[in-house]
Amino acid sequence: MSNISPELIAQFDEARAAGKALAQTEPRAVKAWYAADSERVFIELTNGVMMGFPYQLLQGLANGTPEQLAEVEIMPTGSALHWESLDADLGVAQLVSGLFGSKTWMAELGRHGGKSKSPSKAQASRDNGKRGGRPRKTVASESNADELSSIRDLGNTKKVAQTREKKQSIQEVKEHN
Repeated sequence: MSNISPELIAQFDEARAAGKALAQTEPRAVKAWYAADSERVFIELTNGVMMGFPYQLLQGLANGTPEQLAEVEIMPTGSALHWESLDADLGVAQLVSGLFGSKTWMAELGRHGGKSKSPSKAQASRDNGKRGGRPRKTVASESNADELSSIRDLGNTKKVAQTREKKQSIQEVKEHN
């Protein structure tokens, strides 16, 4: 006879069922590795899909050495990757979704993305400067703004009229009763 309560056994059964459902619906890693030649962390999923990510984009890995990056471990459920020496953990479902870290990390990646510099971008900027900088607003764009404003005003007028009609109908019903 076991000393485990029936409630606890039921909870274990529920947890197992939930784990099986997640394993069937969420991406799980079966293999993970770092390829130094391409400077990418790769994962292979249970469905056979392989994906690679530049390690610099992944939160907690940017300062890792090739040796540290190669020490990637898959958590037992396959739901996360772990780097002990870097104290970094990344969810597989998040990586597959394009989330490479926390909200703050992703915001910082986005901020740096707009600062990319290339010879062609620098040349375009110089050429634009020779022509007087950023183009001025044209009469056409100003008239488009006026049209949009008129459309908004019309929409607001219709909403006000509809609200008045509803209030009037409610008042009539109240007076009738």
